[in-house]
Amino acid sequence: MTENKLIIGTAPDSWGVWFADDPKQTPWERFLDEVAESGYKWIELGPYGYLPTDPTRLAEELKQRDLQISAGTVFTAFHRGLDQWETAWEPARKVAELTAAMGGGHIVVIPAMWRDDVTGEAVESGTLSEKAWDDLFAGHNRLGKTLLEDFGLKQQFHSHADSHVGAQTDIETLLAATDPQYLNLCLDTGHAEYCGASSLELIKNYPDRIGYLHLKQINPDILRKVNEENMTWAAANLAGVMTEPPNGLPDLRAVIEAVEALNRPIFGIVEQDMYPVAFDVPMPIAKRTRNYLLSCGSRTAVS
Repeated sequence: MTENKLIIGTAPDSWGVWFADDPKQTPWERFLDEVAESGYKWIELGPYGYLPTDPTRLAEELKQRDLQISAGTVFTAFHRGLDQWETAWEPARKVAELTAAMGGGHIVVIPAMWRDDVTGEAVESGTLSEKAWDDLFAGHNRLGKTLLEDFGLKQQFHSHADSHVGAQTDIETLLAATDPQYLNLCLDTGHAEYCGASSLELIKNYPDRIGYLHLKQINPDILRKVNEENMTWAAANLAGVMTEPPNGLPDLRAVIEAVEALNRPIFGIVEQDMYPVAFDVPMPIAKRTRNYLLSCGSRTAVS
């Protein structure tokens, strides 16, 4: 990625994949086949263990379909204390090794949710103490430094619904307290909208901290119901709060124009949360979404 393009890719999440192994999910071979048939060239690894973890085999499967890896994904809970490092690092190391071996350049890091993403049950408080914030900052600075020095990978922090970092002020607090050399944003346009944050304001006010994108939209009518009824993310997802572009918010055409104006190469990965979903649903949506996003900018491409 050397040209100043917005490169559109996709992820297992857009095929309803949340877990390494689940009978409700599209089999990985079908996922790769359909991604290629849909016209994408770049994908994320998804949950570690969903795609083959042997680098030689995965590389061959990707080569057969003319696909490349942009990023891996890891999960952290550094706000729970500095001892969380050991819990986070071992799975992160495995993801980092595979991502680097596949030529990927990024690790998308998702913070632990305070409500379970499947059941919606509260597992801890929804607010953080000052110490918990400090531990979160320290953990992510350390993680970003280690990923960069050991694997040449960039940490891209993904704010998330029902986590402690979702709203605009949460994101701004994180950016102010972390080292831009070691942490930047995976700006997820859907989760930002869900939590009341503005993707356009974040791009405008923190242009140097936008390191990666997840492109998705929220159904405003369902989001209104979510807010009125204080629905959990799990319930909101089942209610269809994520919607196919260009039917929702934010305006992805405006987002893409703002990102192109940054004048540097960046990935925009389509990541429409659809777990669980019938196997025949994702590919037509993926094709339409690809075509729509490519129509939104003059320097937006699949490779």
